[in-house]
Amino acid sequence: MNIKDLKYLVALSDLGHFGHAANACFVSQPALSMQIKKLEAALGVTLLERTSKSLLMTEVGSLIAERARDILNQVDEIHEVAKLAKDPYSGELKLGIFPTLAPYLLPLIIPQLTKDYPNLSIYLIEEKSASLIDKLNEGKIHAAILALPLSQKNLKSTLLFEEEFLLATPSTHPLAKRKYITPKDLDNKNLLLLEEGHCMRNQALAICNSMQAKEAQHFRATSLETLRHMVSAGVGITLIPKLACTNSDTISYVPFNQFKPARTIGLFWRATSAKQLLLEDLALKMKAILLKQKTVKIIN
Repeated sequence: MNIKDLKYLVALSDLGHFGHAANACFVSQPALSMQIKKLEAALGVTLLERTSKSLLMTEVGSLIAERARDILNQVDEIHEVAKLAKDPYSGELKLGIFPTLAPYLLPLIIPQLTKDYPNLSIYLIEEKSASLIDKLNEGKIHAAILALPLSQKNLKSTLLFEEEFLLATPSTHPLAKRKYITPKDLDNKNLLLLEEGHCMRNQALAICNSMQAKEAQHFRATSLETLRHMVSAGVGITLIPKLACTNSDTISYVPFNQFKPARTIGLFWRATSAKQLLLEDLALKMKAILLKQKTVKIIN
């Protein structure tokens, strides 16, 4: 059993197809199949259920594949430690961020970060939070910018900022001309929300419940921009995070008076990551950049 065998097994577990796994590992399909058979012989167990059209991992195969993934992550960490010993602020950084934050935060921070880290190649991955957490745990990304709360004991984090939610209304709506609104203004009001899978949906639902507001049942948006367009078209009202509030003739963004709903954003990484020094420094740089913007509340 060697590292290559473990890579082949994990690829099969992830992709569920010999041809796709072989392509991902840059080997021929017969070579990959032969090595898996040798691995099964060495371990004395059946790792795969093979049919003419597909494959399934056996129960023991799935357990071994997960441990193989952990070993491969540790091997990667060893290589990272060696690279970072030469220059902790160089190499690659695969950074995840969720869709209702990415288009509004990244243009503010990435230009300056690329200047501050000239030897660092930053690769950005925009996906929903659950997918990013999986990628973190599987070692496919180094860190992710996520909304709290998050119950992942194997991840370390540092808080970045709090972002206030504003009420977005059509410019002709009765609440549009208010300087502030109160929770009572939303009693029994229907709010447009995002579809299942977005962390912002859960945040918005929690806010609605605290204010006696309700979710509009006739529509669920696939993106924050879809919500904005629906408000602009006069279909309804919604909550929009402050970074996403852009000037518009057809939408009014009204802040809350006393109870200010907000989401807390942090930077997360694996507790075993060799890039911890870089990530802690990166978080400080992000906060310094955003402090100058004066749009969100920095958490020190």
